[in-house]
Amino acid sequence: MTAGFTAPQGYYAASSETPPQRAVLRGDIPADICVIGGGFTGLTAALHLAQTGARVVLLEAETVGFAASGRNGGQIHTGHRMSQPALEDWLGPVHAHDLWDLCEESKLLVRAQASALAPEAQVKDGLIIAAHNRHAFRELAEEAEYLDKHYGYSGSRIMGADETRKMIGAEYIGGKLDKGGGHLHPLRYARGLARGAEAAGATIFEHSRARNIEATENKNIVSCETGRVIADFVLLATDAFSADLAPQLAPYIAHVESFVSATAPLPPELNARILPTDAAVADTRHVLDYYRKSDDGRLLFAGREGYWNVPKDVAPIVRARMLEVFPMLKSVPTEYAWSGTVGITVTRLPHLGRLSPRVLFAHGYSGQGVALTAIGGKLMAEAALGNSERFDVMARVPAKKFPGGPWLRKPLVAAALFAFKIADAF
Repeated sequence: MTAGFTAPQGYYAASSETPPQRAVLRGDIPADICVIGGGFTGLTAALHLAQTGARVVLLEAETVGFAASGRNGGQIHTGHRMSQPALEDWLGPVHAHDLWDLCEESKLLVRAQASALAPEAQVKDGLIIAAHNRHAFRELAEEAEYLDKHYGYSGSRIMGADETRKMIGAEYIGGKLDKGGGHLHPLRYARGLARGAEAAGATIFEHSRARNIEATENKNIVSCETGRVIADFVLLATDAFSADLAPQLAPYIAHVESFVSATAPLPPELNARILPTDAAVADTRHVLDYYRKSDDGRLLFAGREGYWNVPKDVAPIVRARMLEVFPMLKSVPTEYAWSGTVGITVTRLPHLGRLSPRVLFAHGYSGQGVALTAIGGKLMAEAALGNSERFDVMARVPAKKFPGGPWLRKPLVAAALFAFKIADAF
């Protein structure tokens, strides 16, 4: 049984207040900085810039939080998708430690921004990484020990199968409880960031899709259908869709469609059994399951992915996977289901850089954008204000191209992700 497919953000839109209607850009407007993209990255950048007194104009093609920032799983993860030992081997210990420090700062920033601007997003602490096999469990234990010994991070601990079952309500080999992780309502958070940016002096235009960025001798001109922004700096914060405005970024970003669903509120006996501590969960598969409970006691479950056309109704796809994990939910209907485009990189690290000295970009959070977009936006703001040292910590991470040209890139990425999906079964 499925219902509730009216809004692209599914349950998140249904459980949020109606947002204000914002104007469409018309005519020419001057600005110190033009931010393109009304998701977490762009909104955080606009907020920090406006708080310094800069004239900020943000352009959003649809509405604030319309795309991934309003549709994701809402999970706050620690670190990057690449482990710290792997980062040390690749980039050296100093650079790896600097990246870790930025990740930790980003988690604090998310919590601070949500507390001040979007308390209705209700940040909750606790994220369980559930091991789907013994090899993954050993890796979780080694990682927790390494972070404690070399980074002083004692926020996580390893749990055996019995404790993991009690914490989740489902069967796993074991897990890692990360008290530094957590979860929130992403669309409420995005809308809170927008209110905060506007209160600080930023101007946000919706339904104002940027079509072109033109560099002149002294200014950058961002053109929409009905107007232009003439700015000193431009910050491109459109994640998976960065190549629409900057085709040169296309080899560095791939798209994956993630599917999410929300059940009806769980009956009391199941609500007490499933995620009784209200922690969020992500498993260790490449094509992972991740889930949490909502404020009103629904299970928000994300699983499976699409690489080509997205089915009109993704609910049966997600529900089949959910019932493998929680067979006791067979009688609980799915009331909402939706999908969102995730931007991924080859390295699974965010890709920050410069298209020109006064046009910056940040994209490719690879499924960990709830936490990492905060620091991505803040670092772009710092760089636009003349302090690029911390931005360059991220920008120095070597970007890698996906294989294949314009015609082969997508099939090759899809094939690689399908191979990972097969590997998850073992």
